[in-house]
Amino acid sequence: MKPSGSSSGGFFVGAVQDSVFNLFGTQFPLFAAGLSIGERKMDLGGIVAVVTGGASGLGLATAEMLKAEGAHPVLVDRDGAKAAAEAGRLGADARELDVTRAADAEAVMADIVASFGAPRLLVNCAGIGPAKRIVGREGAMPLDDFRKVIEINLIGTFNMLRLAAAAMNDLEPLDSGERGVIVNTASVAAYDGQIGQAAYASSKGGIVGLTLPAARELASRAIRVMSIAPGLFATPLLLGMPDPVQQSLAASIPFPSRFGDPCEYASLVVHIARNAMLNGEVIRLDGAIRMAPR
Repeated sequence: MKPSGSSSGGFFVGAVQDSVFNLFGTQFPLFAAGLSIGERKMDLGGIVAVVTGGASGLGLATAEMLKAEGAHPVLVDRDGAKAAAEAGRLGADARELDVTRAADAEAVMADIVASFGAPRLLVNCAGIGPAKRIVGREGAMPLDDFRKVIEINLIGTFNMLRLAAAAMNDLEPLDSGERGVIVNTASVAAYDGQIGQAAYASSKGGIVGLTLPAARELASRAIRVMSIAPGLFATPLLLGMPDPVQQSLAASIPFPSRFGDPCEYASLVVHIARNAMLNGEVIRLDGAIRMAPR
């Protein structure tokens, strides 16, 4: 290609105008089919968005924001009555599900596809966070306690990811070229696990480890996979603690020195859905906190 100017900057401009990147004799579009930035964004209007753990906390805030953006959220939660009540308030839909059960999840996903269409977006927020030491006053941690956390947080996340990805694979690509987006919820505990968080940190570390290989595998199907690692957020679990404990925890966050608002998590989900270059990464959303050992 002949440079369009005498400087390296002129050469770059010419390359951009050609909108083609040549690598070892193979040409790749520099921009997605010559689309504008706006056209490369996923339009959330009318898409089906499945949100697990959607009856409360981060999941509910995400469902609310997605609804405000024009999406059709389906709140999936083991508390079917609460999910239905919240969905009714939002003008959305709900399904009751224990995300650890393979057959039940397959049936729920099939029902969602049949009722509303395949999801373009899955947000995995279902999870638990019990604290228990490996060796406590009563001896070794019961293995079933560890297994339960892994089952819900990690296996439940993968269970929904696999089913959503299969459903998305049947969709026609959008103008941007992508079929769908999956957002999982990890935690800063994956990196800074505290004493008593062996099970929880292991489960969230598994989600961190899942992110890149899942994104690489599903890239050929034009499905993106991202994870968010929240810090301390104002969820029912934290807000149920005594006020002095809440104040102490909030003060440990460098800036802003407060709990995260669930709508801030939801806002990041929306940005991930719209930004096609975000793929295969875990984003810490934590106010720069690094958790102490205890």
